[in-house]
Amino acid sequence: MERMQHPYETIIDAFARMSIPRDLLACELWLAGAIFTIYLPYLDASFLRVLFGIPLILFIPGYAIIAALFPAAKDIDGIERIALSFGLSIAVVPLTGLVLNYTPWGIRLDPIVTCLSILTVALCIAAQYRRARLLPEERFSVPFREMYHAVSGEFFSKPGSSRTDRVLSAILLIAIIAAVATTVYVVVVPKEGEKFTEFFILGENQKAADYPTDLVTGVNSSLFIGIGNHEYRTVNYTVETYFTNMSVDESTNTTTLDRMDLIDRFTVSVPDNQTVIQPYSFTPATTSFNRIDLLLFNETVPDDQVQGMDRINLSYRDLHLWVRVRRSP
Repeated sequence: MERMQHPYETIIDAFARMSIPRDLLACELWLAGAIFTIYLPYLDASFLRVLFGIPLILFIPGYAIIAALFPAAKDIDGIERIALSFGLSIAVVPLTGLVLNYTPWGIRLDPIVTCLSILTVALCIAAQYRRARLLPEERFSVPFREMYHAVSGEFFSKPGSSRTDRVLSAILLIAIIAAVATTVYVVVVPKEGEKFTEFFILGENQKAADYPTDLVTGVNSSLFIGIGNHEYRTVNYTVETYFTNMSVDESTNTTTLDRMDLIDRFTVSVPDNQTVIQPYSFTPATTSFNRIDLLLFNETVPDDQVQGMDRINLSYRDLHLWVRVRRSP
């Protein structure tokens, strides 16, 4: 018996003569919408970013994989496709991040979005090509039109239904839409939690080690200052650094501030839910101090007349680093 010819045998025919399947087109459009909400101004700070981003992470990559692996309708049923789409997405996205962690790009927003976009588009192209090699009646397709008519007929034009039934059906449909909308709102607009700010210092190579504690007069030393904003708004922080000398009374285990010299004062603007780490350098000029104090203020900075321990106590966050200063040879 002569082999039945497929309608589209080549890649060119698969994409030039066959329209994009609606489910794959929906995946690609959702991907485009997610990219727009991530990078376009105003949209990147709206709830649309979360609304488009969650399916991009939890569903679309897995659905594209399943579409490429099982192009025929008889391969697996719809429930299995949905379940496997969620499962594969949850597996693929972390693996993508793991691979990126060992590359020069690291686990950052731009590399992750780029990898997921390339992966999704490539799988959608492979799925369309594999479907094109099947007979039209064998290809998997999502019956959007039939689903719409089924829902419309069930709620609004069911044979033998009275006006009261149609009104109740309309109320039920509105209730379902309201429940879904409420769920989406709760997910994409979470309740504000505790407001706080992280303030930390890092040593060499941006690690919590190798701090510059052995200093030499006239020799430049450096560290990294980090500020993590969890205040649910953009904050313009003010950082002040001081050379201080603290004397310790071992009998009472108390410290006394003897001297406090301002090194530098600068402002750092940190967006909400972002962390800024920047290098900072200082050069000691004398051996008459034994500590470096770093004070962080939010929008409220006290007057310059407030000095000493009063200024440290009024700071929003404060850090200090005990040092030993030697005179340069």
